[in-house]
Amino acid sequence: MIHFEHIEYLWLLLALPLLGLVWGAYEWRRLRRLEQWADRAMFPRLIPDRTTWRPAFKLGLTLLGLALLIVALANPQFGTKIEKGKRAGSDLAICLDVSNSMMAEDIQPNRLERSKRVVSNLLSTLTGDRVSLVVFAGTSFIQMPLTSDYSATKLFLDQVSCDMISSQGTAIGDAIEKAMQTFGYGDPEREWEANKGRAIIVISDGENHEDNAIDAARDAYKQGVRVCTIGMGLPTGSPIPEYSPRGRTSNYKRDQSGSIVMTRLNEEMMRDIADAAGGAYVHAADAGGGLSAITDLIQNLEKEEFGEAVFSAYESRYRWPLAAGIVCLLAEVILFERRNKKWKLFEQ
Repeated sequence: MIHFEHIEYLWLLLALPLLGLVWGAYEWRRLRRLEQWADRAMFPRLIPDRTTWRPAFKLGLTLLGLALLIVALANPQFGTKIEKGKRAGSDLAICLDVSNSMMAEDIQPNRLERSKRVVSNLLSTLTGDRVSLVVFAGTSFIQMPLTSDYSATKLFLDQVSCDMISSQGTAIGDAIEKAMQTFGYGDPEREWEANKGRAIIVISDGENHEDNAIDAARDAYKQGVRVCTIGMGLPTGSPIPEYSPRGRTSNYKRDQSGSIVMTRLNEEMMRDIADAAGGAYVHAADAGGGLSAITDLIQNLEKEEFGEAVFSAYESRYRWPLAAGIVCLLAEVILFERRNKKWKLFEQ
């Protein structure tokens, strides 16, 4: 498959047919002027060295040469080349809340879908960092271990739903502990060394009912791990829609007394978690431009070399169209419009 490094230059190709039309109009007017002086049947006798095909052939060479130069300017690339280098980056663990409260629609389309968009936007800002994914509700599990393959991360992210964990609740502390495990903390088979090149990002509405998330964040910070939080939802609260196998119903989740359950963003909890671990807090409404507070923190983390990695890249092939374009233009210059009687290189 051919790839162009500067594909925008290919728009210049649209100008070539216009040049051909301009040349055609010019030749048509010149022929009309000649017909004012003599009949067309007299042209071979009056202009014996005139040819009918050479001007058009020279134009074709010119247009082809220019087209090839434009293609060379766009730098066509295909095939691959293997390069060896060292990859350096930080380790990030993303903890995503999948409790039922994340289906609330106070943030469109709902809290969970907005969370997934934020994660996708965050991945687009990373270069060389490794990422793991932890999902949690009443308990938590590692959805994806550390990887630098962001395409695979997005595939795992697309599969995240509120049906993944039957145990309901919001165990943020347990999620932070699972995130630490993805870094190798507590693994007897992996040597642990505390450093400042790791961060955990918790995305939740902050309704923590299961454990002490602040203590878990503080323990992570003692190991050099920063914990950032992104709050999903509004403090004013929102009902939780219910779904049937056919899709969303018109009902909302109710408690044992029959009252509609309201879920609210606990911003104080989310801020306290971030403050306890030297991180940053961002509200979902600001997770566009406001996400820079977290991305800046990630960029300032210590970078660790992960060893040699093999990269596959497109190889530039601009030399081929460049050489062919130059040959076409030189041939256009060498070829005369009229017949050369001395050399007789071409016959009419």
